[in-house]
Formats: sequence, C-alpha cells, structure tokens
Amino acid sequence: MVHVSGVAYDCDVLVVGAGIVGLSTAYAIGRAAPGTRVTVLEKEPGPARHQTGRNSGVVHSGIYYRPGSLKARYAVRGAAEMTKFCAEYGIGHAVTGKLIVATERAELPRLHALVQRGRENGIPVRELGAAQITQYEPEVRGLAAIRVRTTGICDYTAVARELGRASGAELRYGARIVRIDRRPERGVAVLTARGDVVRGRVLVNCAGLYSDEVARLTGDEPGARIVPFRGEYYELARPELVRGLVYPVPDPAFPFLGVHLTRGIDGSVHVGPNAVPALAREGYGWGVVRPREALSTAAWPGVWRMGGRHWRHGAGELRRSVSKAAFVEAVRRLLPAVEEDDLVRAAAGVRAQAVLRDGTLVDDFLIREGARAVHVLNAPSPAATASLPIGREVARRALAALVSA
Repeated sequence: MVHVSGVAYDCDVLVVGAGIVGLSTAYAIGRAAPGTRVTVLEKEPGPARHQTGRNSGVVHSGIYYRPGSLKARYAVRGAAEMTKFCAEYGIGHAVTGKLIVATERAELPRLHALVQRGRENGIPVRELGAAQITQYEPEVRGLAAIRVRTTGICDYTAVARELGRASGAELRYGARIVRIDRRPERGVAVLTARGDVVRGRVLVNCAGLYSDEVARLTGDEPGARIVPFRGEYYELARPELVRGLVYPVPDPAFPFLGVHLTRGIDGSVHVGPNAVPALAREGYGWGVVRPREALSTAAWPGVWRMGGRHWRHGAGELRRSVSKAAFVEAVRRLLPAVEEDDLVRAAAGVRAQAVLRDGTLVDDFLIREGARAVHVLNAPSPAATASLPIGREVARRALAALVSA
C-alpha cells in the first residue's frame, strides 16, 4: 500500500474485469509504464469466463469494418499481433484463411463491396467463382466467394491467462463489485461483495456485459445500455465436412455475421451463432432469467426502437433458436450435405451489445472517459482479435489520467 497526499492506495490503476480486454490493458500498462501498480478485480473464480472464453476463437482479418473505424484499424493490426503473441508464448493458433460465400444473386453486390472494403483496409482478398470454392471447401456450395488469407484461429482463454501472468498485475478473483466511491480529487474506492475495499488512483472499466452498470456505479452516465444477445452454437458431428472457416455474406445493417462454420484449434467445427435477446446479462439459455436485469433492459427506450427497426432479422433469429430444422436450413445454404443429426448442441455465448437511446446498435468500439476513470462500453467481436491494440489505447488513457490526477 502506497500513501499519496495522505490517501492510502492499494494500486495506481484498478481494472474491473478479467476478460481479454481488461487483461490486455493491465499487460499494456506494465509494458508502457513499468512500476505502475495494477490490480484487476474479477467476480468469477478465473479469467475469460464470458465473452472471451465463449466465442468461436476466430482471429478476424478486419474485412467487415468501416475503413478508418477503430474496429477496422485495431482488427487488422490486432490479427497480426495476436498471431505473433500466440507464437511467442506457445499458445495454440493457426492462420487458416476463410471463405465468405454468396449463395444468392442478391448477395453478389454485397460480396463485391466487401472486396472493396478489404482492399481499403489493406487486407489481401482473392475473388473466387463457384467452381473455385470447392478447391478450398469441397462440400461448400455458392455462386461466388472471396478468400481472406489473414483470418485465423486461436485459444483466447489461453491468451487471456498469459496476458494476466505477463502483466505483473495483482489478479483478484471472486471479487464482485457492489459499490464504487469515486472522488475526483482523491481517487476511487471499490467495495466488493466480500466486504473488501480496494483503493486506486484511476479506475478502468472493462466489465463487458456489466460495463454500463459499472460506469453508472462510478457516477458516469454511459449514454448507452448493454443489451445481451445470446449466440447459440452447434458442433458438427462430422467435422470432416469443413476444412476451415466458412461465412455467409453479412447484412451491413445488422452487426452480426450470420450462421457460419469455424474449425477450432482442437479440430472440432462449430456452427453458429444465431443472435437472440437474452433474459439476463449472462443468459446462456432460455431458462436463465433475471427479472431485474430483463426489466432494466426493457426500460431502455433504445431497445424498443431497435426492435422496431430490426424486427424482421429478430424474427428469423428467434425461429432458428426454437427450431433446429430452421437452423439446419440456414446451414444448408452453405453446406448442403449437413443433416439434422450432424448438429449437436454446444455451449452458448452472450454478446454485450451497446445500444444508444435512439435504438442505434453501436457499430464500433466505444471508449469513454470520466474523472479518474476510463470506460470500455462497447467491445464485442472483434474485440478478442483487437485486444492488444485496444489494451494499449485504454492503457494510454489510464496513464494520462494518472499523470493528471
């Protein structure tokens, strides 16, 4: 414990959340300012228990994202850095490349637009005709496709663990926050459910599914609310049907990539996810309902405006959630050989999607600052891919706040 201006601080920077973004931030602070004391508080008994450890493990190329956006810049940079980090620390990874496949004529203009976007983002892209698709994926069918060479896969849970170890930070697990007392002239004191008080000079909020709530506990209005969307996956019982990664052409109006096929580091092939509203922040199944959280989400005006804007998409996602046959139908557009018995239910994930008051789905990473605080308020996919550059940016802001504190 260090005393500064008569105040006893447990650390210089207090990070909330031990997902990959929180741990990358701790790692970046340790690299940029050795000797800065960092404490990471995590309510779970270990790291990467939610978005980080429940995604498809894809290292995204950055092809989908608006040129110049944080997602585009950080994903392109982050993909290369993530591959290098995994190689350096002996973490399972592979640069597999992927196909984005158009199965209907109406998708061809969107596919061509992705080619242009990829080139603007500096990503090598190869256009394929229908016959060329089978050279990469013999069982996949489509009218045309693009191959994105720089896409890969890795074990993000292992990355998060290594970031935590290499950061030099104090990692406190089982430390759920119940209260935050932020005083701009002094710092931040956090009370955990165990009754511990942790004092820091600057707070960094990387709480993912609860990032908006942590911002409000700090006294900062985030201007958005996290709306949880559950992503439901199946595993392919015949993984030999798919060699690598296969995606449909996404709808640019909706920030989800559609049902896709991804071969993981362990050789299994995951199919999904669809995206349905969850009835709890950590609602990994329809049976998980937390009334307070569900009512809080429903009370946000943006939820209803979003629903009015995207109800057609939502109806399709719900149909695929409740009907396995409908899910299989969506998969067969890409992989005609798949049968209903080939799909075995796998663990679900929940996407922490920030929604503005007007119903806009925030389509870029969102980082905001308050007095002695930095809040990461929107960091869904491709945040794992982009976690090293995101961590450096959050660390830069936290260290600047530390200097001016």
